Amino acid sequence: MTAVIAVVNSQVWWWLARASGIVAWFMATATIAWGLTLSGKLVRRKRIPAWLLDLHRYLGTLTLAFVGLHLAGLVLDSYVEFGLRELFVPMASTWQPGAVAWGIVAFYALLIVQVSSWLMGRLPRRIWNRLHMLSVVVITAGTVHGILAGTDRSEQALQIGLLVGLTSLVFLVLFRILNASVEAADDDRIANARAALRARQQEPSAA
Repeated sequence: MTAVIAVVNSQVWWWLARASGIVAWFMATATIAWGLTLSGKLVRRKRIPAWLLDLHRYLGTLTLAFVGLHLAGLVLDSYVEFGLRELFVPMASTWQPGAVAWGIVAFYALLIVQVSSWLMGRLPRRIWNRLHMLSVVVITAGTVHGILAGTDRSEQALQIGLLVGLTSLVFLVLFRILNASVEAADDDRIANARAALRARQQEPSAA
């Protein structure tokens, strides 16, 4: 019994690192999906309660929190030695340096996006939008990191979850692009119609 407890205690931090990393990925996916939903035409924002509008920011904060647990689990686990240098400097880790580097890139991109979200009211809209485009880096680098470094990548349930999450994001991105194109075409038609109307109004009336 003592031996079993010792084994469990020695692996608990590794389990924490694995579980929190998986949850962080799904939280990041949910955050981006909800942001795309709110910024598109899938919902009518005037009818949404204020707390639902804030949910996007809260999901991002939870994502960052689970990433923090992921990092803490790696430091406390004794299977692979992770210090500050290995956690925050790309290619510094001797254990799968490429895979770890992708995770570090995802972390920095997430940190920038989340800080800009907290400072949304203080940042110019154009800068805020550009910083939020790093969400693409977050989900891309995070997915590559999980596939290359994750020991649970062969689990069928996780594979299905990854497929569903990524498919949802692709759908929402394509929907937003298509919707933006339709809106731009509508704006052009409206502008042309107004210009034609003004031109007719300015024509001299027939004698």
